Amino acid sequence: MSWGAQRRLRSIYHFRDHPHEAQQQVLRELLHTARATEWGRRYGFADALSGREFAGRVPVSAYEELVPDLERVMRGEADVLWPGRVQWFAKSSGTTNARSKYIPVTREALHECHYRAGRDMVALSTLHYPEAQLLGGKTLSLGGTHTPNPLRPADALSRAGDVSAVIMQNLPAWAEHIRTPPLELALLDEWEEKIERIARHVQHQDVRALAGVPTWMIVLLRRVTELAGADNITDVWPNLRLFLHGAVAFGPYRELFQQLIPGPQMHYLEVYNASEGYIALQDEPDSEDLLLLLNHGIYYEFLPADQWDAPEPQALPLEAVELGKSYALLISTNAGLWRYKIGDTVRFTSLQPYRIRISGRTKHFLNAFGEEVVIENAEAAIAAACRATSTTVRDFTAAPIYFAGAADGSRGGHQWLIEFTQPPQDAAHFTSVLDQTLRQLNSDYDAKRHRDMALAPPTLTVAAPGLFERWLARRGKLGGQHKVPRLSNSRDLLDDILRTS
Repeated sequence: MSWGAQRRLRSIYHFRDHPHEAQQQVLRELLHTARATEWGRRYGFADALSGREFAGRVPVSAYEELVPDLERVMRGEADVLWPGRVQWFAKSSGTTNARSKYIPVTREALHECHYRAGRDMVALSTLHYPEAQLLGGKTLSLGGTHTPNPLRPADALSRAGDVSAVIMQNLPAWAEHIRTPPLELALLDEWEEKIERIARHVQHQDVRALAGVPTWMIVLLRRVTELAGADNITDVWPNLRLFLHGAVAFGPYRELFQQLIPGPQMHYLEVYNASEGYIALQDEPDSEDLLLLLNHGIYYEFLPADQWDAPEPQALPLEAVELGKSYALLISTNAGLWRYKIGDTVRFTSLQPYRIRISGRTKHFLNAFGEEVVIENAEAAIAAACRATSTTVRDFTAAPIYFAGAADGSRGGHQWLIEFTQPPQDAAHFTSVLDQTLRQLNSDYDAKRHRDMALAPPTLTVAAPGLFERWLARRGKLGGQHKVPRLSNSRDLLDDILRTS
């Protein structure tokens, strides 16, 4: 199996070394396949459009603008956005909108995007860590669940759920062979029961790799350790060597995982697998940069910051991006999304090959006072404060304190609501490091914090244990890939969480 997986390396090296050719080929294939669909006829996909012509004809779309056509697809209409009828849909909370989003997952998206990238990750893992013999044991994958399509509930074949659940339900045989737990446990919808039953099932297995969201993997690892009466998880799974993580930044969780899995034998690789497609993965063990996947059925364009809210945004092709700048992702995919604003922002760290880091969300930032704090800043500052105070964070969010809410009414500030796994002995020191790190990372924040004139020092509110889980449960979003939004430019979300307590 390792030999078979590593045959994928040739494909990885090819798109890495010939990125623009790979992207042009993807665009040609997408347009050719969808030429007879409603969208294909509307925008002339049969004309073999160049990237520039494609951008000139097809409008940029956010989810809300696609809802009418997406609902038709969910009701079973064929050939709207992509050929044929779509049976599977990835349900996403969006992180900025309380209404669920339903993203089509076509057969092509499963096999030519998600599973192809999964094989790439297996190939790279076995290449970098051959001594671990990862495929000789089990990979413990923790995902969500799926339910009947809400617009076609009588159709037993049409389902909607977390993208992790959609992927697991349709896994090819080779992947299912090395995965644990069985589907009847992996797809349970009650998370308390799910964690308990999975923990009891896997504690006696030879688990060599983990895959999932750090937040929920921590809960599972602790329960397995408790059931086994062990000091740490390596006593239970001595061959454990790798954690493939995604959905949230790993920095704030790194120290906690090192406590749960002590020793230098453990490795960590990040993946960027969204509901809309598998976008990037960490291809070098010693770098946290993510290799952009360029021949996996996704054609990329990039919106500069000054175009995010423009009425007719002008996007850049891959060859025009620059290092260090944040871009909003536009994707056209083999699931029938055309020039779709996914909502994530990325920053290029390398152009040869194209590597990125996720910098935030187009609607998730703190800029109430011109400070322009993005998620990347926040997570780096939290991680620095954790290191400085030997503590760990379970979850967090931050929002503005407006002038009327400030102590003297003259300055605004930021309130950080943080649930600690291990609270700091000196909360003031934690807050100070958080503040100083943000000042080092973000010149706009630093300017507003100069002599405390425009922006007061941050305020730390320690959340009660389990507060964020209770809030997610109250919203019906406990488990899976649902996560707490890190930053908000209004107080609505933070105040709603505080009301939960």
